Amino acid sequence: MGNFFNMDNGFFTTLGKIVDIVIVSIVWLLLCIPLITIGPATTALYYTMVKVIRRERGYVMREYFSSFKSNFKVGAISGICILLASLVLFFDRSFAKEMKGNFGIVLFSIFNALIFIVLCITIYIFPLLSRFKIGVLQLFKTSLFMAMKHLPTTILLVLITAVFVLGTYILPIVILLTPGLCLLLWSFLLERVFKKYMPEKSEEAEASGIDEWYLE
Repeated sequence: MGNFFNMDNGFFTTLGKIVDIVIVSIVWLLLCIPLITIGPATTALYYTMVKVIRRERGYVMREYFSSFKSNFKVGAISGICILLASLVLFFDRSFAKEMKGNFGIVLFSIFNALIFIVLCITIYIFPLLSRFKIGVLQLFKTSLFMAMKHLPTTILLVLITAVFVLGTYILPIVILLTPGLCLLLWSFLLERVFKKYMPEKSEEAEASGIDEWYLE
């Protein structure tokens, strides 16, 4: 019985992580309200899920805002680009849907395919930004490359996202947990992909005290 009340046991550790996920998910929701901050907010959420929740390094709020600030410019520009592209494609898709004949069907199919590609890029782009320091154009190119090269993983990531979106639509209150939990599940697939493009842990980094936690 005494072991149950030990704060280091599995129950309290898991409960603590759930509370942390709820807190950081709420922060993410608040920071997404201005829309232009969706990019850096999502980048920071993924970074926190991997480093703090999975790797147990650092503190939730400190790591979140550290990533948010350091990736703000590239994240904000990338997020705005994705939002604008999505709005245009959904408008064009609606227009094509109302068209009659084979040409309308072809256009509708093309816009659906483009929307899927944008979704795939979106899934990769902010986790990728949380790990690598690259410019906006290269970030989009790399995200598209990874999404297509690892297509089975990409499709699974899309399905995971769809399940969480549907769950939130059915029971809106779970939005207090689903953003962080969704990206946490993403990380189990994405980290395996990212490791294929990362160097081995260097002796220089160990000697200098650099914490290459993401290589563990």
